[in-house]
Amino acid sequence: MTLVVISLVILVIVYCVYIYNSLIRLRTMVNEAWSGIDVQLQKRHDLIPNIVKVVQGYAAHEKNLFESITQLRTRGMEATEVKEQEAAEVGLSKALGKLFVVVENYPELKANQNFLELQKELAVVENDLQRARRYYNGSVRNYNIMIEQFPSMFIAKAANHSQREFFDIKNETEKAVPNLNF
Repeated sequence: MTLVVISLVILVIVYCVYIYNSLIRLRTMVNEAWSGIDVQLQKRHDLIPNIVKVVQGYAAHEKNLFESITQLRTRGMEATEVKEQEAAEVGLSKALGKLFVVVENYPELKANQNFLELQKELAVVENDLQRARRYYNGSVRNYNIMIEQFPSMFIAKAANHSQREFFDIKNETEKAVPNLNF
């Protein structure tokens, strides 16, 4: 009888260790996925001043738009929380959309080789960012499910694991990659 009890205790301990290690693995995957988003956002933030500089040469009177883009870029670079980053990036995407509407009024700018290269680079970064966002949200989903499932929720609570936030864009127009082909 004591052998059965000892075996059950050992089995429960092994199971708890397995659950704990699974939680650690999933949390690490979420952190890694966020790092992927961070890299793509940094690339995006690095491209924006160059795009603004090229457009400024043709549309200097759009000073308010340029300042808005610069402020939103700075806000995005300084964000520390997922929701804060999300809000900054949504605003930045909207401002970039307005910038590309301005570009429509300048055919010579649309033909500028430097601008076209930057435009292509931004499209690649936006696509990579979208992939990184999907990977992150999938990792967060798996982690959050593990935290909510029975019996792993007890181990998660004891080990101070808490749910992570998704990195989402709020509506369909904001989800779309900006149309960068002129």
